Amino acid sequence: MAHVNLPVAVLIWAMIWPMMVQVDFAAVREAGRRPAGLVLTLVVNWLVKPFTMAALGWLFFRGVFADLVDPRTAGEYIAGMILLGVAPCTAMVFVWSHLARGDPGYTLVQVSVNDLIMVVAFAPIAAFLLGVVEVEVPWQTLVLSVVLYVVLPLAAGVATRRRLASRGGGPAAVAALLSRVRPWSAASLVATVFLLFGFQGDRILADPLPLVLIAVPLLIQAYGIFAIAFAGALALGLPHRVAAPACLIGTSNFFELAVAVAISLFGVDSGAALATVVGVLVEVPVMLSLVAVSNRTRDWFPDRPAGGDRAAP
Repeated sequence: MAHVNLPVAVLIWAMIWPMMVQVDFAAVREAGRRPAGLVLTLVVNWLVKPFTMAALGWLFFRGVFADLVDPRTAGEYIAGMILLGVAPCTAMVFVWSHLARGDPGYTLVQVSVNDLIMVVAFAPIAAFLLGVVEVEVPWQTLVLSVVLYVVLPLAAGVATRRRLASRGGGPAAVAALLSRVRPWSAASLVATVFLLFGFQGDRILADPLPLVLIAVPLLIQAYGIFAIAFAGALALGLPHRVAAPACLIGTSNFFELAVAVAISLFGVDSGAALATVVGVLVEVPVMLSLVAVSNRTRDWFPDRPAGGDRAAP
């Protein structure tokens, strides 16, 4: 059975639902007109990132740090890292894209397509990688977690968007709703992090070393994935306004989902939940540094789009 902690579940729903309201099927239908940046995003997010994250988790916690962590806890840390790796960013990437002066419309397409793929790809990839690293997870529990924290919030978000459209509000109404609920979403994230650290407070105070150990492979993963996506964007000749968000989406994580699934699978006081929370703490400074890199290398990208992309109006 899944570990459904009701207060944490409510907080996570408050974080995830506003992100799902942003999914725009009309934008997705237009994606075929400018495919190169979208292809880069999907390749990095679904064919590269989950597998490199699993490999790094195994390398460090079954190899480099094996003498510092007991095998059971090491397995939970690896599981938490895998859950982060299989959950590409959906919300904060709009912030990173804005800071890097990315194309907001194209960013919306990239995020919407990722959300839709996540419904069908998250559970199979997570189950496969967890099995490869010898972490046993009941399929039923994993599927239930996806239904609770991906399918249902997505359905609620789409229904909300259509309701607003049926009232004639359009994009402006969606934007107004999101501006009202985003502060509550951010507050829910902060409350969730505090709750998780509260549940593990004695453990962390007694031994803060695991926080550092978990952060090391997460940092290597983040900068490594950015480098892969950055090289791909240069090779495709993408304009900077498309290349920047494509690189940043692949680097950042949908940590709200990873936290929720880690709690469902392993419990709120587990090593997997701790690993996902460390992912939250690491992400902001890392992403700010990568936004700075993106802005400083703007001149490396063509002014006119190439590689199958067309300029945004």
